Amino acid sequence: MGRGEKKQPGCFGYPLSIFFIVINEFCERFSYYGMRAVLVLYFKYFLHWDDNLATVIYHTFVAICYLTPILGAIIADSWLGKFKTIVYLSIVYTVGQVVMAVSAIHDLTDGNRDGTPDTLEVHVALSVIGLLLIALGTGGIKPCVAAFGGDQFEENQDKQRSQFFSIFYLSINAGSLLSTIITPILRGQECGIHSQQKCYPLAFGVPAALMVVALVVFIVGSSMYKKVSPQGNIIVKVSKCIGFAIRNRYRNRSKSIPKREHWLDWAKEKYDERLIAQIKMVLKVLFLYIPLPMFWALFDQQGSRWTLQATTMDGNFGAIQIQPDQMQTVNPILIIVLVPIFDAAVYPLIRKCKLDFTPLKRMTVGMFLAAMAFVAAALVQIEIDKTLPTFPSSNEFQLKVINLGTKDLNVTYVANTADSALIPPFKANEYHTLEQSSSVTFAYGTNTPQPFPLQDLAEQTRYTCVVKDDGTAIQANVFEDISAKPDQGSNAIRFVNGMQEPINVTLNAVSLGQLMPLQISNYTMQKLGIKEIEVFTASGKTWKVESIKFGFGSSYTIIIKEGNTELQVEYVEDIQPNTIHMALQIPQYFLITAGEVVFSVTGLEFSYSQAPSNMKSVLQAGWLLTVAVGNIIVLIVAGASHISQQWAEYVLFAALLVAVCIIFAVMAYFYTYVDPAEIEAQFDEEEKKKNAKEIEAMGVQNGDGPYSQTKM
Repeated sequence: MGRGEKKQPGCFGYPLSIFFIVINEFCERFSYYGMRAVLVLYFKYFLHWDDNLATVIYHTFVAICYLTPILGAIIADSWLGKFKTIVYLSIVYTVGQVVMAVSAIHDLTDGNRDGTPDTLEVHVALSVIGLLLIALGTGGIKPCVAAFGGDQFEENQDKQRSQFFSIFYLSINAGSLLSTIITPILRGQECGIHSQQKCYPLAFGVPAALMVVALVVFIVGSSMYKKVSPQGNIIVKVSKCIGFAIRNRYRNRSKSIPKREHWLDWAKEKYDERLIAQIKMVLKVLFLYIPLPMFWALFDQQGSRWTLQATTMDGNFGAIQIQPDQMQTVNPILIIVLVPIFDAAVYPLIRKCKLDFTPLKRMTVGMFLAAMAFVAAALVQIEIDKTLPTFPSSNEFQLKVINLGTKDLNVTYVANTADSALIPPFKANEYHTLEQSSSVTFAYGTNTPQPFPLQDLAEQTRYTCVVKDDGTAIQANVFEDISAKPDQGSNAIRFVNGMQEPINVTLNAVSLGQLMPLQISNYTMQKLGIKEIEVFTASGKTWKVESIKFGFGSSYTIIIKEGNTELQVEYVEDIQPNTIHMALQIPQYFLITAGEVVFSVTGLEFSYSQAPSNMKSVLQAGWLLTVAVGNIIVLIVAGASHISQQWAEYVLFAALLVAVCIIFAVMAYFYTYVDPAEIEAQFDEEEKKKNAKEIEAMGVQNGDGPYSQTKM
């Protein structure tokens, strides 16, 4: 240690500064993964984007998050240094998280206080700005924080440095796991100034607060850090060398000029042979990276398509109710379980069986497992599709009829006179799909059928017609129904007044207002479980009754009628509850996590073993780039496939990955493993010999060589 260099304070043999770095990383990862866990549902339910647009914007954001690390590495190594880069980009990151939290406040533009933003464009603009700032911040600091932590150790602290990286990556997984459990719970709460809605501001606000903590903690440790000055970015140097080789080869493309063994050898006029040899080794690995983005194209859909799939499933795990976005926690939990199992049991067992399970073979198996995960997701989706309602398409509408009369009601659809239904008192028939030009007639008993016009009903919409015979004429009222699955597993509940007098209905102590005879109330969204129904009549009677147990994502029209001694209710199921359990997603999560363990962990290990020590950052940038490209592939495939069935899209992705897996297996078969340390040692030996010859030559020139000694 130099005389002017300040000694770093320590704790348990570690520099004290690394504790600030580990806490910073935990808070930052909590912030990022917590925000990302609820992002696709925010797009769908708050911004009201359809599944495809929500998926496209989600993967665009993730792609940018994995493109910006290259920019962050260049800024840190060539200009600001790691410390200033982390501080400045963390400020950008924090501002982005705060903007996202503000964008989710529905009261911001809800002038009429109906719970829905009046100017959705403002929220969209704020969301886009926030996401761009977050992508720049999280990506920019990604390559800096771990390396900055490594800089804090002395040369004789290799063991502590290695343990630091283990603790560092443990903090990443801990932040990811906790945030994907907590933020969906926060999202599921209801909050608001004028009206209560799903609490996205809190779900984004807590990650924003954690990012503030991360920034403050990192700055507090400033005086303890060892800050290495920028040394120049190796990525820039490699890029310049490759660019010079290409330009030089183009300038010397004449047939009369002798060819060189490798196209990179055309850089020898400007760059030394050691650097060129190192770049050759890196390019061999980067060439193997070409098929890898397809794996990430599937892997990152856990946060988009798989989360959207979970919204149509039953999350009731007994005493625990799992939110759709909480299913993502299965991945980090399985990572913690599977990594030691593979290291301590699976790999040793394979070695005992004397199987040559090389790193590239492991990666091939990992890609295949990810493909099988999407086959499993497709099978689950097929089962889900069997339970989903069929909604009307263009130029069609659907009609359900409720009979509030005391006799059977005969309904005839005039578009097809043979198509009719007989509905008992206080019952309803199933939805009937009709073209817009259709009409319907009603008849009680043997009375003359009375026509009912349907010309004003909109296409792609569901309706309920409430019918009653007052003795002289048939009365009928038409009401618009919910034409989609209720959001986020809620239950859409409404009531029909089948009594002779006005009533007031409350559901779980929430009043739905006065309801006239032959009228239907507005929908109220309820969570799963048994609710208390209370009815007050105009004549002063009061009844209480418990409802059936509501599940996930159902819709019911409840008919209120007066019994002899107590209130009578009839349930008309408009949309059945989710019946496919979220637990069925666990096999697909298991397969893709097992694939991640043998693909991602092995891939990084292989990359580092095949590259020179000063080229690790180049491979890190290349690896992150494959993640970005993988998310771009999702955008391309989802946009170009035009597949209406979600299960078919899952099969398409699985088939693409299997094809890429075969290509990668062929590339891996022809790959020759190298030992970078051995190659660099050869260069060191050659340099020593060269230096020795130069010293000897200088000694002869100055009269100090062996020949001068014999003259003495």
